[in-house]
Amino acid sequence: MNKTTVKEITLIIVGSVFFALGVNLFAIPNELGEGGVTGISMTLYYLLGWSPGITNFVMNGALLAVGYKVLNKRVTWYTMLAIFFTSLFIKLTEGMGESVDIMLGTVFAGVFIGLGLGLVLRSGGTTGGSTIIARMLNQHFGWAVSTTMFVFDIVVVLGSSFVIGIENTMYTGISIYISTKILDYLIDGFDTRKAVTIISAHTDDIAEKVSAEMDRGVTVINARGHYSKESKDILYVVINKQELFLLKKKIQKIDEKAFVVVHDVRDVFGEGFTFPKT
Repeated sequence: MNKTTVKEITLIIVGSVFFALGVNLFAIPNELGEGGVTGISMTLYYLLGWSPGITNFVMNGALLAVGYKVLNKRVTWYTMLAIFFTSLFIKLTEGMGESVDIMLGTVFAGVFIGLGLGLVLRSGGTTGGSTIIARMLNQHFGWAVSTTMFVFDIVVVLGSSFVIGIENTMYTGISIYISTKILDYLIDGFDTRKAVTIISAHTDDIAEKVSAEMDRGVTVINARGHYSKESKDILYVVINKQELFLLKKKIQKIDEKAFVVVHDVRDVFGEGFTFPKT
């Protein structure tokens, strides 16, 4: 195995640990639910006392056996590892948690589960469950993967409300929201940037200022106004969010009538950001 493969498998193992701790330390002791196959496993635990680690492994394994063809070879192997390790660690940590304040339990369940899922997905794998079902339905019926996963998770959570009650179901919704946000940050990046589009009659002056005084690259895009039919240059700059106020001041100093649009950027890599300019 090369270094990349070792790193990805390590991410799967670490992510599985976080996921299992979120389930057994915070979610189950406070009788919270979860989406997907894990949510079904937790509901069966509340109803019948069945080990969620074992039921999670059996159900996900059965889904993978049926739907492995919808995943590519690499994702299939990583998904097998993720199912094995998440189920193993859920089994090993079973009964470790104690009931705490319901809101604390909700927050930390969301954080730990989100971290776990995020690390597994960053490795290139999946935790099985709704992902496999969604891909099978997409292949056979053309249903959108993201929509199918969302609907499946909602059905599982709403179904668990008959077991854990309406109040705990609402807390579950908060937990899932937190885990989704954590997952987004892990996949898209924590250090958000700002992309700035500048339309001005003084693009050369602005570009020179940004390059010389802020040490940021500027992309010049040639465009044409629909109404005026005039050709003009548009500037595109990506900066740290802390630099936004300074950039605005520099633009206004040169051209108070400049039209500026600011966009959020989740992740940036390449020359000038993740490694020095050459």
